[in-house]
Amino acid sequence: MPSPLQFRPDNRFRIAQLTDLHWANGGDEDIETQRLTELVLDREKPDLVVLTGDVIAGGDCLDPADSWLRAVRPMEERGILWAAVYGNHDDEGSLNRTQLMAVQRSCRCCLSESGPEEITGVGNYILTVQTAGSDEIGAVLYFLDSNSYAKGRFSGYGWFERDQIAWYLATAGRFTRNRTAPSSSDASIPALAFFHIPLPEFDDVWDFEPCYGHKYEAVSCPRINTGMFAAFCEAGDVMGVFVGHDHINDYEGTWHGIRLCLGRAGGYGTYGREGFPRGARIIELCAGERQFSTWLLLDDGSEVRHSPLHEPEGRILKRKTMVTAGEQAMPIIRSEQ
Repeated sequence: MPSPLQFRPDNRFRIAQLTDLHWANGGDEDIETQRLTELVLDREKPDLVVLTGDVIAGGDCLDPADSWLRAVRPMEERGILWAAVYGNHDDEGSLNRTQLMAVQRSCRCCLSESGPEEITGVGNYILTVQTAGSDEIGAVLYFLDSNSYAKGRFSGYGWFERDQIAWYLATAGRFTRNRTAPSSSDASIPALAFFHIPLPEFDDVWDFEPCYGHKYEAVSCPRINTGMFAAFCEAGDVMGVFVGHDHINDYEGTWHGIRLCLGRAGGYGTYGREGFPRGARIIELCAGERQFSTWLLLDDGSEVRHSPLHEPEGRILKRKTMVTAGEQAMPIIRSEQ
């Protein structure tokens, strides 16, 4: 079956990443979110919209199905194809991930899939983009369920389970042009990955590599690193990773050859920062090239093509330790370069 996604005749393929819309019950803030979504669609005319989680405000929704349908209505009305992954809030209401997937699949422009039932999560799947005028696959898009909250004795946010990583590696192996190529990056079809919760490596790239954009809050990554980024490096196909979750971070940087990009949050019904407008990240692929362009569109209609440069500063670890009994605990500050 041919892919519904194709590069344009000029060999371009444009994606609009919408993240953290937190649609609730259609109040004034949701209407502002809808206005922004419509602005993005009408200005950028994407070939695909990717919703990277927290599409709805889960527990605040009187009817989660209706909230989801209203959140994606701008794409449906314009006939623009879209796909989604879940965040940690989407299924906090009366519908679980499987039930919300059924709601998604009822929409004519939806490309989301449940993915394999035997692995962790709902919504681990791929979409392929064919080159213009042919059935050759020019790009692969991975959609992954980054889960919700930590389990067991751990706190914080969830992580990728080992079966998800194994599924990714097996899937990546299917999209190899030339298994005799000298390196995996030469052999693999260019790919992008989309999910909600940032990997721990998003912290690393900010601390140790030049980045472009803003970091106004701590990266809300899992406290356990199960190796999804290492799998991306091993397979050699993923050249860009796109996440949401952090509403007032929007930076991007390259870590071990992979560009890690935070989206620009688009929901008005959730926390933000004064002077940090809502918006969306735009991504453009070019057929036959292992690179992409990305920029931001803000809610006033302005484009940000050149985000401010942040030079790496290393990492300062502050640890408190108790000294001799009866003495005051003193902080130890150590700088890692």
